[in-house]
Order: sequence, then structure tokens, then C-alpha cells
Amino acid sequence: MKQYHDLLQDILFNGEEKDDRTGVGTISVFGRQLRFDLTEGFPAITTKKLAWKSVVSELLWFLEGSNDERRLAEILHGSRDDANSTIWTGNAQAAYWTPKARHEGDLGRVYGVQWRRWNKHVERKNFGPAHLGGNRIAVDQTEVDQIANLIDGIKNDPNGRRHILTAWNVAELDQMALPPCHVLSQFYVSKGKLSCHMYQRSVDVFLGLPFNIASYALLTHLIAQVCDLGVGELIISTGDTHIYSNHITQVKQQLNREPMKSPVLFLNPEIKSIDKFAMDDIVLVDYKSHKTIKAEMAV
Repeated sequence: MKQYHDLLQDILFNGEEKDDRTGVGTISVFGRQLRFDLTEGFPAITTKKLAWKSVVSELLWFLEGSNDERRLAEILHGSRDDANSTIWTGNAQAAYWTPKARHEGDLGRVYGVQWRRWNKHVERKNFGPAHLGGNRIAVDQTEVDQIANLIDGIKNDPNGRRHILTAWNVAELDQMALPPCHVLSQFYVSKGKLSCHMYQRSVDVFLGLPFNIASYALLTHLIAQVCDLGVGELIISTGDTHIYSNHITQVKQQLNREPMKSPVLFLNPEIKSIDKFAMDDIVLVDYKSHKTIKAEMAV
């Protein structure tokens, strides 16, 4: 993970101080890229402890197509009890969002909804008699399961250039507790291996990016297994790439730590459907890291 540390240094030395939506303020650079060879181990951060169970539970929650923060708590903790928080609790309870929420824990049309239930509107002409409303256009609403389509495309047309997964639904941004940060990914098959290139418009490099790296590395492994492929590269391109001003002390602490050996990912080999994975089917083997470095998440 040396390149992750290099990015932290890059921002500290070359970043511009900027105001931001949260009011916290950032040091920011624009347009960076990280590449990870997934055959050389799983890219879990080791210079601080990765919240691995949070990574796994969130991805499984996305793959369920859920927008219920309490369902995420159930996957992670085994209970929907209000005492069990998740990385989405702050967004679910944010003052700007709660007036729009339809129920406790509702996050609107966030990632999982877009991945599995993207709204599709189809015009249908009605050619019935004019006095009965004929010659008008009706609109039918259906849903697109991007994950199912993606896996089907990889299996049946591995050389295709349309293996795309996106969460940036312009028409529904105002219906989301948080517009997507990791907005688009493209998958690519070469020599029996699956690679993923993800674009992230906004990147909290200290708290968020290690989580995003692990999540998309895991997603690549899951899709590769159900498509009977090996894994290749994970490439992450970033837009507004920043460190929050209240994370600088923690970043400097992390940069004084030496990285450890990368762990290995184990997946239950019997799982061949993306919808069948559970927490116990996904294990990070030989993960060793330095202690947690706590920092407040900007909401």
C-alpha cells in the first residue's frame, strides 16, 4: 500500500485548502490514480486497522439492493436495534435528510437501489379511440438490475466494452441521503482474469479511500468467482481527492508507520451466485495491521 501513503504525502505537499459542503474544510488535489495487482494479495490497509466487517456488510447490503440503514445494521450486527450503528447512521440521521426519509433508516435511492433497481421509463403509445383517450402516450415504469446484467455480460461476452456499473442517476440525486462518491466502474476480462476500473468523484483519503479500495477489490473477487474467472487489477481514478482539515494529525501519525504484508482473501468456493454470499463466506486471512487511528467522519 505504498502508493496510498504516497498519495497522502502528495496531498499534504501539493494540496490546496478548500471550503466544502460539510463546513470542515479540506486540503485537496484533483485527478489521481492508484493500481493494485489483486494476484499479489488483498489490498487491505495495514498502517491502521481496516474495519473489515463493515466493508463486507456494506457491499452485501449494496448487492441486496437495500436502502435501509437498519438492514445494514442487521447484516453487520445481527440486529436492527437502534444501539447498533453503521457507517451510514450519520447520513440516515442528518438534519438535511430526515425530512425526506420515509421511515427510520431510509436513505433514499442510494447505491444498492441504483445497482439492482434502476428506474426505467418506457413510452407506450395508446392507439385506442380518441374519445377513450387514444392517440396519447403512456409511460410504463420498469427496473433494471445492473448487477445481473453485468454478470450476464461478462459470462456471455467477455470481450465486451459495456461491462459498466453506475450509481450516478442524475434524475434521482435529490432522492439520495448522499449522492454517490464512487460513481462508475468498468470491468475487463483478459487471459481469464477480471479487472475493475472505478472512478470516484469525491474521495476522503484518510477515512474513506482504504474502505473503497477494499470494497471494490472484494466486489471484483465476488464477480470473478461467479463468472469462473481469476482476478487481475483494481484501478481507482479519483476526482476531488482530499484530506479533511481535522484529519491532518492522524494522517501524519499514519505516515510514520511501516506497512505490513498484505493478507489473502478466502471466499467459500461453493458460492456461484452473487446473491448467495453471506458474511461467513468471506474471510480475510492473515490480516495484521497497526492499531486503529480514530477520526471523525464529516457528514
